[in-house]
Amino acid sequence: MATLIDNPQRARQLARAIASDLTLYHEQKIIDGIAADNLFQALAPEIEEGRQLFQSRVIPELFALHIYDRALVDVLVKSKGHVKSRIW
Repeated sequence: MATLIDNPQRARQLARAIASDLTLYHEQKIIDGIAADNLFQALAPEIEEGRQLFQSRVIPELFALHIYDRALVDVLVKSKGHVKSRIW
């Protein structure tokens, strides 16, 4: 069994890598979700799978800090500011 990540910086790197993978493999689904203002519903299974992966790799104290959720906003949402949406 691999050692769990206990360093906040490493946990942020992992969270951003998982979010980046979502962007890489689900680009059109993300764009459509932002345009329709239902991004988190449209990607719910993929986001949950990433959350479970993140949780399995970090200590519970770091998981409780919502690092993964913040990475989703930074990577999935902020990087798609150019997509037309009624929310911005």
